[in-house]
Amino acid sequence: MCYYNGQKVTRVEYIRLKQLEKAVANYDFLNRDLQVGFDYNMNAVLKPISGKEDFDIVQMEWGFIPHYLKTREEVFKMRNGYKDSSGKFRPLIITLNAVCEELLLPGKIYRNAALKRRCLVLSTGFFEWRHIFPLNKKTGQPLKTANKYPYYITIKDKSYFFMAGIWQPWTDKVTGEYVESFAIVTTKANKLMEQVHNSKKRMPTILNEDLGYEWMFGNVSEERILEIAATQYPANEMQACSIAKDFREVIEPTKEFEHEDVPALELNF
Repeated sequence: MCYYNGQKVTRVEYIRLKQLEKAVANYDFLNRDLQVGFDYNMNAVLKPISGKEDFDIVQMEWGFIPHYLKTREEVFKMRNGYKDSSGKFRPLIITLNAVCEELLLPGKIYRNAALKRRCLVLSTGFFEWRHIFPLNKKTGQPLKTANKYPYYITIKDKSYFFMAGIWQPWTDKVTGEYVESFAIVTTKANKLMEQVHNSKKRMPTILNEDLGYEWMFGNVSEERILEIAATQYPANEMQACSIAKDFREVIEPTKEFEHEDVPALELNF
């Protein structure tokens, strides 16, 4: 799934969505090569302005907060897991991504947002793990435990692009804190991403400008929402490079790094 993202846009670039333009010169939060989803930090999101075919670039908390949670303490428990009153451990629930196939299912926490609050998440590149099963030196058979190698994925000839997102307003019922949170929509992996993210074979739903416009502003049916959410960006327009395993700690997390004994990706799409 998509749990790491980059949002580094230079001050001379523009966010361009069909005929709409927003200068990013005054947005000093667009300077991060790496956003770690599990830090639940603020990320740059294109949020439609109600009643207009226009948007604001705002910061939202990555990690969709369900409406039924009443306090930050409950949010913390959801994100980290906890022991209930009987001592039973309740595992964490991850809401960084929203699976496109489940967006509109009855009772799903994402349904209302997918119908009414669709947004675009800005990206300059995202990060995924590739699983490689080494061979047993005695038997020649693959071992049961895989080695994981990180990759950085971008769109060819584009310095930034847009991922489909859904957002949610939330207020702490005790402190009055107000925050807007979001999840990135994911779809089935294309022929490049099924090699990179080869464990779950998923990828973020990346939208071109026309689909991004329709996703944010279109008065679309439920069927069309699901169609757009399931979009697979063309594999031949994407590129991926392996990076250092400690990319989360280094100065240049997106710098290419070649690992020994890792087969090259098949690029004949």
